[in-house]
Amino acid sequence: MSERIPVKNISPVKVHRPDKNKHDNTYTPRSRIYVRAVTGMLENIRRFFGLFFLGSFAVLPWIQFNDSQAVLFDIGAQRFNIFGLTLWPQDLTLLAWILIVAAFALFFVTTFAGRVWCGFMCPQTTWTFIYIWFEERIEGSRNKRMKLDQRKMDFDKLWRKTLKHLAWVSTALLTSLTFVGYFTPIDYLFFEFFTFSSSFWIVFWVLFFTICTYGNAGWMREIMCTHICPYARFQSAMFDKDTYTVAYNAARGEQRGPRGRKASRESNLQNGLGDCIDCNLCVQVCPTGIDIRNGLQYECINCGACVDACNGVMDKMNYPKGLISFTSETELAGGTTKIFRPKLIGYAIVLVLMSGLLVFEIASRKPLEIDIIKDRVPMYRETGNGLIENVFTIKILNKSQLTHRYRVYVDNLEGHTYIGQNEATVAGGEVFNLPLSIAINPNKLTQESTEFSFRVESIDDQENQVKVQEISKFLYPDL
Repeated sequence: MSERIPVKNISPVKVHRPDKNKHDNTYTPRSRIYVRAVTGMLENIRRFFGLFFLGSFAVLPWIQFNDSQAVLFDIGAQRFNIFGLTLWPQDLTLLAWILIVAAFALFFVTTFAGRVWCGFMCPQTTWTFIYIWFEERIEGSRNKRMKLDQRKMDFDKLWRKTLKHLAWVSTALLTSLTFVGYFTPIDYLFFEFFTFSSSFWIVFWVLFFTICTYGNAGWMREIMCTHICPYARFQSAMFDKDTYTVAYNAARGEQRGPRGRKASRESNLQNGLGDCIDCNLCVQVCPTGIDIRNGLQYECINCGACVDACNGVMDKMNYPKGLISFTSETELAGGTTKIFRPKLIGYAIVLVLMSGLLVFEIASRKPLEIDIIKDRVPMYRETGNGLIENVFTIKILNKSQLTHRYRVYVDNLEGHTYIGQNEATVAGGEVFNLPLSIAINPNKLTQESTEFSFRVESIDDQENQVKVQEISKFLYPDL
């Protein structure tokens, strides 16, 4: 017990908290955030990703494949069509693999570059910035919006607010219709909805998701990121000292304070001023309203808006860029970031393995599945010519999206007689019930339960022939 725990001296960071005297209410559960517009490289990248995923979301349900909707999650029919791939409840393991791969991809990206998913690709962020764009076009810049909200209601304020909310609701409605179009044929959805001929549940879900989109992107915004989304809570478990996050270089920026443009950077440094001019733009452009100069905070979504805003100020002041940047704790301390580190390599290896297993699962998946149902009432019966007969029903599931013809064979049952239809035409994504009977002379049966197998083969495409075999039993307990 003689060992002593080493103590590390940490320089305190000056936290700039809001001035309580500027608020009339003694308790404010949420002060509204007026996000300022910003331009820059990271903003262009964020817009590119936003437009790409938004465009993909809007276009995918309209694409046709094999004369049907390419992406359709038909919950009623328990069938998910993803281009040439059809997933059924039996393919739950495949869906589990997809979710596992997505989770490890998120873990890998978070370990390397923090919450870039939240800042550049998350739907909540994308729709929030779309709604903010409508605000800027209709109500004006940040300062104009603040003054507009402080004014009493007049005609100018009324029409601007009305037009803004109409734009919000229209965007939410189109979003909701597109989203519901992933679960019901979208070519009929829009026509039936706007002609008031949709079913009750279609109308219910469209209105439900419209309200959710309008509320999340229009009103809740950063509340979803800071209080509801669980990702913000456990992301720190994946961070380390080499994770790239948006950070403020306090050693370079402090002591912060205003100064004139004509004053040289060297003279400011001699007077004890750092590069931060305390313009507060990094706070004004932040969609979650935080001050990145106070250090890493779980509310930060790594959108990089403060980076672009600060770089713009540094350009105007003729200072080097990068006062706020995507950097790591190691770099801020003067070291070199280690890209290849055990945690990141571990996530990469697991991600590659899981992706490989997912690809193997899809490649080895057969587009045909059968289920043998034995009729047990009665367990067997005797025909007029003395044969013992068992009755079966074969469920043939065509897991492809094309119509195929199949033939049924019986293997490993010597001397049997097949009674019933042995061929069936099954449409893509359909289940065909084929009743049949197997009869055999009791003198050829040596045990109460004889194992044999049914074999089903496709017969319409010999080049891509598919066959499935399933074991069953022929019962005759009176032996």
